[in-house]
Amino acid sequence: MKRLQRTKSRAALRDLVAEIGFSQSQLIQPLFAVEDAAEARPVDTLPGNATLSLAQLGTQVERDVEAGVRHFLLFPVPRQKDERNFDPSFAAAAIGELRRRAGREAVIWVDTCLCSHTHTGHCALFGADARQDLPATLAELNRLALAYAGAGSDGISPSDMNDGRVASLRAALDAAGFDLTPIMSYSSKFASNFYGPFRQAAQSSPQFGDRRGYQLDVRSRRDALAASVRCAEEGADLLMVKPGMSSIDLIAPIAEATGRPVGAYQVSGEYASLAFLAREGLADFDAALLETWFVLRRAGASFIITYGARDARRVGLAAH
Repeated sequence: MKRLQRTKSRAALRDLVAEIGFSQSQLIQPLFAVEDAAEARPVDTLPGNATLSLAQLGTQVERDVEAGVRHFLLFPVPRQKDERNFDPSFAAAAIGELRRRAGREAVIWVDTCLCSHTHTGHCALFGADARQDLPATLAELNRLALAYAGAGSDGISPSDMNDGRVASLRAALDAAGFDLTPIMSYSSKFASNFYGPFRQAAQSSPQFGDRRGYQLDVRSRRDALAASVRCAEEGADLLMVKPGMSSIDLIAPIAEATGRPVGAYQVSGEYASLAFLAREGLADFDAALLETWFVLRRAGASFIITYGARDARRVGLAAH
């Protein structure tokens, strides 16, 4: 059953998916929490972003809330890499720190994937025959999602693109009493060349092969639409295209086909390209960033995940 209450239970969630107007309340700020980080390490290709320890995470979030950010997408990067029975304790600690320092008004989404937890850097587990082990993958995703919800996350955001993961996660959350925890699914995510800076920060580069076996082929519009429809049917409350700028042709059709709010992830390569242009004196970074947000909104995006959400006031986007 579709639960409309999941996106109506709080003012910040209602603002995120509002159909009229455009403001900072519809931007989501990614955060990288790294267990073995001794100090904040700026991500050179993502101006204003850094990999953070737990203490630094709390300080950054306080600043972000003061700057008007209301939605955060947490990427926890644990020290220990494993292929089974991942330890969610660091992620739980990061969620707890965010909850404590950001206050109840902020909404904490947690990226729910395996790539930062495994030695392989893949979003799936593999059997002895090197074939993907889908049941084991879904079981571990369920376990992580339950740990995140139990630690206080407001929503989970599966990014792996494996078959059936939204249905599996929805069933697990509902059975554990988290039936009002929304799922923001990376529903049409392509195997793209624009993820490099993120993979460096999140320690998630594949150590063999690539992710084309489970993420979308950039040449396929039909599969991209079908993937989002499937996520909606399986219980996702919010949908997303990734990369955002190179998927603008899909946003409105997905929204029409599903009736769900559809967002866009302005991915690290897209964001970094603006920084490179600015460094060469070929563009005004703030003006270009604001322009890209308006383009995504014009294309129908209900919300935008962007590494510059904390700078919305500076670049000229209204707070509300």
